[in-house]
Amino acid sequence: MKVWKHFCTITHHKILVMKHCFRIGLYWQGLMHDMSKYSPAEFIPGCRYYQGYRSPNNAEREAKGYSSAWLHHKGRNKHHYEYWIDYGLGPVKGMTGMKMPNRYVAEMMMDRIAASKIYEGSKYDQHQPLAYYEKGKDGYMIHDETRALLEYLLHMLDEQGEDATFAYIRKEIVGKKEYPVLPERKGNL
Repeated sequence: MKVWKHFCTITHHKILVMKHCFRIGLYWQGLMHDMSKYSPAEFIPGCRYYQGYRSPNNAEREAKGYSSAWLHHKGRNKHHYEYWIDYGLGPVKGMTGMKMPNRYVAEMMMDRIAASKIYEGSKYDQHQPLAYYEKGKDGYMIHDETRALLEYLLHMLDEQGEDATFAYIRKEIVGKKEYPVLPERKGNL
């Protein structure tokens, strides 16, 4: 039963991300999103630690002290900021977050929205992705510019909703080489 429920959860998530990615013009990324979750390295632990209300990676981490599924996943999926952690060559020495390309920041945003919808169910609203991010943001090893863009998008979603946020991402982020110039945030966008 856990196998079927886990399969349904990851497939539902994948389909939501795909639909969101299609809305912002990321067709290939939408189709290919999270395919590694179906690999034995991720699927088997996902079934074993499935609970239905949170990521099985958290349960595996609690049981073993690490999540083998997450370590596999983050190393193969560029929409996770953890994929972009490397040794810094500039003023920051040691491990640091590298600047993510726009299309992966956009996919990360779609991933966060879909994950919130899956785990919150009928309680989901446009405030959840920002609230979830805020709970853990101090521990994120993420490039300053990537952090600023992600936070800008999360606040836009929180304040203006999906339609406005998706339209902005499609117009100003997808297909662009540089990050957009972000205005200073003062309350509402």
